[in-house]
Amino acid sequence: MKGRAGWLAGIVCAVVPAFGVEAQDAPAIGWTNSTELTAVWTAGNSPASTFGLKNDLRRTWQRSSVRLEAGALRTESTTRTRSARGTGTDFVVAVTESSAVTAESYLLRGRYDRELGARTFLFGGAGWTRNTFAGIQNRYAFVAGAGNRWIDREGTVFKTDYGLTYTVQDDVVDDPSRSDSFAGLRLSAEAARPISESAKLATSLTVDESLSETDDLRADWTGSLAVTVSGNVALKTSLQVLFDNQPSLASIPLRNPAGDPAGNVTAPLDEFDSVFTVALVLSF
Repeated sequence: MKGRAGWLAGIVCAVVPAFGVEAQDAPAIGWTNSTELTAVWTAGNSPASTFGLKNDLRRTWQRSSVRLEAGALRTESTTRTRSARGTGTDFVVAVTESSAVTAESYLLRGRYDRELGARTFLFGGAGWTRNTFAGIQNRYAFVAGAGNRWIDREGTVFKTDYGLTYTVQDDVVDDPSRSDSFAGLRLSAEAARPISESAKLATSLTVDESLSETDDLRADWTGSLAVTVSGNVALKTSLQVLFDNQPSLASIPLRNPAGDPAGNVTAPLDEFDSVFTVALVLSF
């Protein structure tokens, strides 16, 4: 664990000089809200629909702030199976349809920050996640710690934070060899920078290491490019990559060598998940 934490700390220390440490702008007092909408529909031979919603609500005071995030992503696909009955020249085609949800995830989290000085802050937060296709029925995470705001000036932001976490996780398929609750160490880095008058790049990285089982390492990286269309409307392209060194289990039907059903077995899911979205962003 110490080696992994030191590795991330080394990255943070290397990035800070590249950005430089600058004076901070005064915080904008009041409410802000940003809503991202993603929707895709296909019809005809392969009907499918994808809907995504993410909302980021913030309230800022002179020395503190509150942030509440909510998000949902759901994809439903329809499989059409065709069969024919009759002869080679005289037949009737029958079509049967079967619809199923093929991707689904939800999140809700909140965070409170309190400034201690020009660049130092304390924070606390809690969140809930559901991603059944990654094997997670419910994950509740609590975090508290401190951080540094290295840059917050003219649209450019760079900050890091370091905290202790407590996670309670309920998997779709129970793994009796693992505890469903554990304490952890979390390190995060967040940066954003305008690249033109209408475009802005942003990235964030969060690494959470279990203190009870050091092989249980999770990471969440997101990179995005937002381009303002007009006023408070923008188009945003994002890529999120999730890593779980000890992924949840999946229940898999087993067949014997003769091909007959022989119950179920469990096996780990993939360590990596990724989500690529193009969204319409409404801000006020």
